Amino acid sequence: MAAVALLAVQGCAPATDADAVTSARHSVSLAEAESVYSSYIATSDAAAAAGNEDKVLAISSAAAWSQAKGQYTALATAGTPVPRYRYGQPVFYVPALAGYPEWFVVAVPRRTDTGGQLSAAVNTLMLFTRAKTTVAWSLSGAAVLGQPLPAVVRDGDGYAIDVTTTDPSLLLRPDVIGATHAAVVDEGPASPAAAVIADGPYTTGLYAAQAAQGAAAQARGLKYEWLLMGAAFPEFELRLVGGGALVLYGMYLNTTTEHPNLVAGSPIPVPAAFSPLLASPAEVGHHAVYANWTYQFAAVDGGSTARNAKVEIIAAQGGPSYGHAY
Repeated sequence: MAAVALLAVQGCAPATDADAVTSARHSVSLAEAESVYSSYIATSDAAAAAGNEDKVLAISSAAAWSQAKGQYTALATAGTPVPRYRYGQPVFYVPALAGYPEWFVVAVPRRTDTGGQLSAAVNTLMLFTRAKTTVAWSLSGAAVLGQPLPAVVRDGDGYAIDVTTTDPSLLLRPDVIGATHAAVVDEGPASPAAAVIADGPYTTGLYAAQAAQGAAAQARGLKYEWLLMGAAFPEFELRLVGGGALVLYGMYLNTTTEHPNLVAGSPIPVPAAFSPLLASPAEVGHHAVYANWTYQFAAVDGGSTARNAKVEIIAAQGGPSYGHAY
C-alpha cells in the first residue's frame, strides 16, 4: 500500500479539493438542483437540434466541455446532425454544503436519439457544478454506469453527504485515485497499483486495448505510446452506505503514433475520429500523430478496513478532444 501511495503521488498531480467546508447548511437546495438540471436538459437539447456549439459550450465545463467541443467540431466538419438525448426519471444526490464550489449529481437513464431512432437506455451519472456566485451552473462531466450505483448516504432532510479528498477512512485517498488508476492503464496488471485497482474495461481493459494498438503500430515499423494523465478538473465525492465513497474525476488519455526518433517518413494515418480535430486539413503525419481523449470517471472507493478491497471504476465516458499531425 505504501508503494502504491508513493506511485500515485508521483504519477499525477493531486485533484482539486472540492470539499473545503467544515459545516453544511444546504447552500444548494433540492429544488434548485432540479431547476438547474431541467434548464440544462432544455438548453442542451435546443443546442443539439440547431447544431449550436457555442450554446452547449456555455453550459459545459471541465471534461464535459472538452468532449462537447470535440463532438460538435467533428460532426460539423462531417455535416452530420448532433445526436440528441432523451432522459428518463432522474434521481438527485445533492450534498449538504456551506459554500463554494457548489455541486450535485444526477443519476438518470439516457437514450441517444439519432434521427428519431432511439438507442437502448444507459444509466448515466451527470455532475453539475458552480465554482462561485458569478459563474453559471454547468455540466462538468457525464459517465455511463457499467454496474448499479451503490446506495448513497442521505441525511434526515434527504441530502447526500460529501467526503473530503483526503479522507483517511477510505482504501485510497480520493486525491490519489486518478494517479493510481492511471498506473494500471499505463503499465497493466503488473503495476503495483493493480493491488488496489480492480480489473475492468477502463483499467486493465483500457491497457489491453492500448497495448494492442502498440503492437499493431510496431508491426508497421511505428512507435505507439499512451498516457492516462491528470487534468485540472474538479473532483467530488459522496459518502456511500457501508462507509465507502463515490469519487467523480476526469482525466486525459494522450496517445502518440510516430516514426522512431521522430524521423520523417511515410504519412502516418490519422484516426478517422480525430481528422476533424486537426487545426488544418493540410496537416500530415510525416513524423507523428497525436490523438488525445478526455474521460469522465466514477469510482467506488471502499473502506480501508475491508479485506481484499479494490477501487472499482463503475462509470466512464470518453471522447476525442485533440488531434495534431506533423
